[in-house]
Amino acid sequence: MNFNYFFSLLALLFIQQVSYAQHEISGTVTNKKQEPIAGANIYLKGTYDGAISDENGHFNFTSEETGMHILVISFLSFETKEISGEITNFKNLQVTLVEKFDALEAVVINAGSFEAGTTSEASVLKPLDIVTTAGSVGNIIAALETLPGTQSVGEDGRLFVRGGDASETQTFVDGLRVAQPYNASVRNIPSRGRFSPYLFKGMSFSTGGYSAEYGNALSSVLVMDTQDEAEEDNTELSFMSLGLGIGKTKNWEKSSITLNASYANLGPYQSLIDQNVKFDKPFQSIAGEAVFRNQFKNGLLKVYTAYDHSAFNVEQPINGTTQTVDLKNNNFYVNTSYQHSLGNKWHLFGGISYGNSQNDININAEENDQLVDDTENSFHVKAKLSKRFTDKIKLNFGAEYFNTDFEQSYQSEAGNFTPNYTSGLFSAFTETDIYFTQNLAAKVGLRATQDALLEEVYVNPRLSLAYKIDKNQQISTAFGNFRQQAGQDYLKFNQDLFQQKATHYILNYQFSKTSTTLRAEAYFKEYQDLLTYTGNEITYNSNFSNAGSGYAKGIDIFWRDGHFKNLDYWVSYSFIDSERKYQNYPEKVTPNFVANHNLSVVSKYWIQSLRSQAGFTYNFNSGRPYNNPNTSDFMAAKTKSYHNLSFNWAYLLSKQQILYVSVSNLLGTKNVFGYDYSNTPNASGNYTAKAIRPTADRFFFVGFFWTISDNKNRNQLDQL
Repeated sequence: MNFNYFFSLLALLFIQQVSYAQHEISGTVTNKKQEPIAGANIYLKGTYDGAISDENGHFNFTSEETGMHILVISFLSFETKEISGEITNFKNLQVTLVEKFDALEAVVINAGSFEAGTTSEASVLKPLDIVTTAGSVGNIIAALETLPGTQSVGEDGRLFVRGGDASETQTFVDGLRVAQPYNASVRNIPSRGRFSPYLFKGMSFSTGGYSAEYGNALSSVLVMDTQDEAEEDNTELSFMSLGLGIGKTKNWEKSSITLNASYANLGPYQSLIDQNVKFDKPFQSIAGEAVFRNQFKNGLLKVYTAYDHSAFNVEQPINGTTQTVDLKNNNFYVNTSYQHSLGNKWHLFGGISYGNSQNDININAEENDQLVDDTENSFHVKAKLSKRFTDKIKLNFGAEYFNTDFEQSYQSEAGNFTPNYTSGLFSAFTETDIYFTQNLAAKVGLRATQDALLEEVYVNPRLSLAYKIDKNQQISTAFGNFRQQAGQDYLKFNQDLFQQKATHYILNYQFSKTSTTLRAEAYFKEYQDLLTYTGNEITYNSNFSNAGSGYAKGIDIFWRDGHFKNLDYWVSYSFIDSERKYQNYPEKVTPNFVANHNLSVVSKYWIQSLRSQAGFTYNFNSGRPYNNPNTSDFMAAKTKSYHNLSFNWAYLLSKQQILYVSVSNLLGTKNVFGYDYSNTPNASGNYTAKAIRPTADRFFFVGFFWTISDNKNRNQLDQL
C-alpha cells in the first residue's frame, strides 16, 4: 500500500472537516436596566450569518466562518454595538445596548429660563404672544411682566426680577450687551423698551441661574436674537393715536435690509385724556433703525443700528415741593455679529456693539436749579467658539471685553461738578452641555472676570441639572454665583467699590403635553456686598461701601392651556419673600418695589365671524411697602393692592389692513405706587404726603396698520 498517498488522503479529509465546522454564536441582549430586548438584529459583519433575539432577549445561530470577526448587535432607538474577537469566543455573550440619543426627545435644561420662539422645545411663549398681549401695546417689557418671577413696578417701567431692582437685569441682542435698553426717563415716569418686537425670532428670559456666557447681572438676563432672514419685500405703514410709522424690507439673493422710522407725539392724546401728571411739554420722539443681513457660504453677517431722540418737560412732586424737569435724550446703538461654520462641528461667533447716550436735563426746583449733562459711551467685544463632539457633548468657550466711559457736567447753586469714570471688564467663560442619557443632562460652566478699576479677578461657577421623568414631565435644578459692577450713579463718585454678589439656588418642575404647559419653580437668592451710601440722595460727599446684604425666596407658577377652540390663555402666580439692606436703608427690610403676591391672567380669543382677535389681561399685585416718616418703623406701611384689567381688539379690515384698539386699566382703578413725603413736618408735626399715581388712570391706543406686499396674506398682526 502507498502509505504516502494514504496519509495525504487522511490529511485532506481532516482539513475539509475542519473547514466545514459549525461555530455556535449565542447570548442575551438587554438594556441598561437588564430588561430583555426582543427583535434585536445580531449578525457577523460582512456575512449573511445572523439571528433575531427572542422575547427573552436570547439569540443563537451557527456560522462556518473562522478567525477574527466583528459581531454587530443593533435595534431601533438604541445605539448599535460592535464586538471584535475570535469567532470561537462569541458564546453566551451578555450584551447591553444603550438607548440612542434623540435631541428632539431629550431632556431640556430650563431651570430659571423662559423661552419665546419657534426654535426651542422649551418655549412657553410664541413670538406672537410678546406683542399681542393686552396692555403691552407692543412693549416687550410689559409682555414679559405677565410671566412669573417679575414685579410690575408701574412708576418705573423696567424689568424687576425676583427681589432684584431693574439695574440687576441685563439685555443682550444677538449675544451682545445693550447698555441703554430703555428710553430715558425721570423719577416716577415709566420708561419703555427701545426695541421693536417683530425684529426678533426668539427671546430667552432668565429669571435666575443663567448661562456662564452672560455676566454682570445679579438677577436676570434678557437675550434677544434678531431674524436671520427677512421675509419677502414689503412696505409697512402705521397710523396711530400717538404717532406715525413706516417700514421697508428689500431682499436680494443672499442679503436683505429692513428700514424703520417712527414719530411719536403724546400732545394730542394728552389734551383729550385727563392726566395725573402735568406735562408742560408732552413726550415726543423720532426714531429710526436698520437691519442688514448677508448670507455667506458658511456664515451669516448681521448689522443692526438704531437712533432715537426724545424730549419732554414734566412737573413732579418731590419731598413735599414741586420741581419741573426738562429732559432731552439722544441715543445711538450699533450691533454687528458674524457666525461661521468652521467644519467638523466647530462654530465661530464674533461681534461688537457700541452705544452712545446723551442726556440734557434742566431741573427747576423751588430751592435749587440744576443743569445736568451726561454722556455714556459703551463698547462690547465678544468672540466664542463652540464644538459638538458628539450628540451628547457640546462645549462653548470664549472671551469678551466691556468698556464704559461716562462723563457728567453738573451745575447748581451748591457748585459745579464733573464726575466721570472709565471702566473695563474682561471676562472669559466656558460651558459644557453633557447628556449622560436622553433623560439626564447637565450644563457645567465657569466665568472669570477681571475688573480693571479694582484690579480684582472674580471667578463664578454655574451648574444646571435636568432629569426627564417621562415623556411629558421633567425636573431641573440650577446653582450659580453672579457678580455685578456698581452702576454709574455710584462709580462716578467712587471707583473703589467691590462688585456685588448673588448666589442662586433653583428647583424647577415642568409638565408639557400638546397645548398644555405647567411650570413650578422654587428659588432662594442670597445677596452679599450690596452697595450702601449715606444721606437722602447719592451725592459726591456720600459715604459709600459694600456693607449691604439680603435675600429673596419664593415660588413661581405658570399654567398655559390651548385646548379650547380659538381660545388661548395663561396664568402666572408668584410669591416672594425678600429683604435687603442696601442704598441708604438703616436696616434690612422688604424693598419698596417688592409685592409679596403677583398674579397675571392673559387670554386671547379669535372670533372667526368678525375676523378679529380680542384679548384681556388682568394683573394683580398685593400692596408694596413704603416708608411713612410719621411712624417710627422703617418701611412698615403698605400701599393698597394693585389691579389692572386691560383689553385689546385687532380687526382685519382686509387681509393686509388692521384696525387695532387697546385700553389699559379698563375699569379705571385708582392705583397707588407709593407716597412722596415732605422733608419737614407741618404745624401739627406731621409730614404731608402726595400719592404717586400712574401718569393716567387709563391708557387708550388706536392704530391702523397697512401692509403692502406681493404676498396678499401678509399683515402686521404679529407686530401689535
